[in-house]
Amino acid sequence: MAASSPSSSATATNVMLAIFEKKTTSVDLYRPLRNYIAFNYSDREAQNLEDDLQTLKQFRSDLERQSDPTHSARRDLLQNYFKALCLVETRFPISPDKDHINTVTFTWHDAFKQKQKASQQNIHLEKAAVLFNLGAVYSQIGLSYDRSTVDGRKLSSHAFMGAAGAFAFLRDNASTKASIGSSTTVDISLECAGMLERLMLAQAQECVFENTIAKGSTPGVCAKISRQVGVYYEEALAALNVAPLNQHFEKAWISHVQLKAALFYAEACYRYSLELHEKEEIAEEIARLRSGVSALTESKKYSKGAAAQLLDAISKLEANLNRNLERAIKENDRVYLMRVPSPSSLPPLSAFSLVKPVAMNEVLDASREKMFASLVPDSSAKALSRYTEMVDDIIRTQAEKLQQASELTRVRLKDMDLPESILALEGNFTLPTDLKEDVEAVQISGGPAGLEAELQQLRDLKRVNQEMLIQVEELLQKEAREDAQFRSQFGTRWTRPQSSTLTKNLQDRLNRFAANLKQAAESDGRIERSVREHSAFMSILDRRPIESALPTLARPIMSLDANEDAVVGALKQSLRQLETLGAQRAGLEDMLKEMKRKDDILPKLMTSTGSYEDLFRKEISKYDHICEEIAQNIEAQEHLLLQIQAQNDDFSAIFNLEDYKASREKCYKQIQAAIAKFREIKENINEGLKFYVTLQDAITNVKQQCSDFVMTRSIQCREMMEDVQRQMAGLSFQDGKSTSAYNSNYPPVGHQNQRSNSQQQADPRPQTPYYQPREPPTIPGYANPPPYSSPQPPPPPYQVPAASAGPYPPSQTQQQLPASHEYGQPAYPGWRGPYYNAHAQQHGSVPRPPYTIPAPYPPPHQSGYYQQQ
Repeated sequence: MAASSPSSSATATNVMLAIFEKKTTSVDLYRPLRNYIAFNYSDREAQNLEDDLQTLKQFRSDLERQSDPTHSARRDLLQNYFKALCLVETRFPISPDKDHINTVTFTWHDAFKQKQKASQQNIHLEKAAVLFNLGAVYSQIGLSYDRSTVDGRKLSSHAFMGAAGAFAFLRDNASTKASIGSSTTVDISLECAGMLERLMLAQAQECVFENTIAKGSTPGVCAKISRQVGVYYEEALAALNVAPLNQHFEKAWISHVQLKAALFYAEACYRYSLELHEKEEIAEEIARLRSGVSALTESKKYSKGAAAQLLDAISKLEANLNRNLERAIKENDRVYLMRVPSPSSLPPLSAFSLVKPVAMNEVLDASREKMFASLVPDSSAKALSRYTEMVDDIIRTQAEKLQQASELTRVRLKDMDLPESILALEGNFTLPTDLKEDVEAVQISGGPAGLEAELQQLRDLKRVNQEMLIQVEELLQKEAREDAQFRSQFGTRWTRPQSSTLTKNLQDRLNRFAANLKQAAESDGRIERSVREHSAFMSILDRRPIESALPTLARPIMSLDANEDAVVGALKQSLRQLETLGAQRAGLEDMLKEMKRKDDILPKLMTSTGSYEDLFRKEISKYDHICEEIAQNIEAQEHLLLQIQAQNDDFSAIFNLEDYKASREKCYKQIQAAIAKFREIKENINEGLKFYVTLQDAITNVKQQCSDFVMTRSIQCREMMEDVQRQMAGLSFQDGKSTSAYNSNYPPVGHQNQRSNSQQQADPRPQTPYYQPREPPTIPGYANPPPYSSPQPPPPPYQVPAASAGPYPPSQTQQQLPASHEYGQPAYPGWRGPYYNAHAQQHGSVPRPPYTIPAPYPPPHQSGYYQQQ
């Protein structure tokens, strides 16, 4: 029936109980359940669920064997089997009914009287027996630990709490259903499950008490914990002394529990008397010691059949009590001379519980299990769908009422400017959410105070562009001066083309850049003037916090009856009540959703033998009380809003609220206008920055081209000087054709040179031309080199950087582009720069110079600061 185990603890309790499992007979679940699936669903469905059926069969077979290697393995088996039974209950109606599974009969023997047994054709007995065995296994686990160590006592206490949780779950969820009918056993009754829960809690608290003594806690703490141990044993004893348990358990059981109850009551008296002795409360100490001795003396009358260790513990404690009692009586007679109260007049000893049953709801939750997930009876599924629609309709209707009530409150309060006006009176100003977000965005970007730094960035970029443009112009001018100097020195012998002829396209492009820079400078000036003119207007955006710029709602200077505080206090109190009603509405909506989540009607539908309508009415009635609370909440809100309206009228009259609202709206509009002006200026500055950065890239490209051109001309200059010097010395063997060769070797910049292989072969000697391109490709269609003035110009005398689809001349490996692609085009396709306002260019055409446009800024729809003046 029960096992006991001694302990070596010095506290001398040392004997605890564990429960043996119930025994069962074999039962075949596989075949009846499979036949039910095949008959009511299909053979295919039965085949699909073969694995689940085999798993259930194995669980039952292992349960009957009762030979698991460890207690923990047995515990896991019982938990898994119980969850499987929960799934079976919702899908397989097991009962004597002819339409149900009526070939399965569960038989279980009583755990305390093996000859008694119960047999039922329903799953409730099976579930109750499994829960009982789960609690029994937990108690055996608790008894298996070494309680001579601190850790062992902790583990043992947790195991006993698990046992208490299993028996409590049995009492609350399965005992009543399993006890219906004539065939039942006492061990799974409500009374027995409750008694076993108390017994397991007593043993768990006893382990805690043993650890408390081992840690050396104060006598007062030990007394409270010990008293709670006794309370748990007393509750178990009370259940054992009444029907049906008083005739069901052996005398040894009752003696054990009775002795334990007396032992820990006396232990509490002993520990508390030690604390009283330290406080020199000798009279109460004597009374408590006498009470403890009396309890132990009385318990010895029922010691027959009790364990020897328990009796020994009682004797030792009784000796300690008598020794301290004798000492206290002597001290009182000699020193204190206090009147000793009777034990019956003493207040009850304080108790403190440090244990509780483990919650088995999560441990035994089968909602996450996948067994038989695809199996739902058609009639039950249709009924469930209908019931779900009814519940959803209730929840939807009530949720709409709650939402309408909340929306009505929001609108009414907004009309009354509450609670903003109250907050303004207290100095807690607030901006509308969208306006506050706009202000925060402006402040994060630097605000009006940061515009000067961006203007300086504009100035720096403009200066860099101007300096680069001057450098390029000086580079070309220097090359032109050198060419003119040599032309003057050598006269007609200097046959190289003039620089102005070759750099016309570059000069045109540089002129356009200069014009654009001039127009951009004018735009920069307009931006700076706008910043100066509106800096005071926009300075409101630099206020931190921005709420400090709002007007204040002040109390009246003069008051006739001085009731301002009373009016404000009443209004604030009403607003708090309104807020409470709103919170209650949110809670009611959550309660509805939670009720629906827990509303599992499927098992009832599957086992119901009556009308579904009666079941629906009964289940839906659970929602009535919440619907009533919602109606009461909405009605209370209506009355409260009327009250707030009247109070707000008084508040508005006293504090002149209309004038405050007007000034506040005026401030809002000022902030909005400042934000709009800041964004406008910010956008113009960004356009300028983008223009200067893009123009800088274009000037850099032109600068590189000019550098290449000057370097090439320098090389040609040295070669021509050597040739002229040889001519003057009479060393030249070139005929008159050499002059024309020079003319063909100096094309304008941006044109291409095409020389056929036949001309190169016709030269009398292998001469290196003064202008040597980087091996341009031979262009089909040309047999002879075109003249200098040919519509198809030769390649440039320097290497142009490659650009993918750009308007600049292509690299040496690209196909020849039309001659109209010159240096005056934009830096890359689609490049304008925000300060350019040129029309779209056609590929291959000469672009319209942007400086010819009267207004160089974006069209009027973009920005007011870049419009034609």
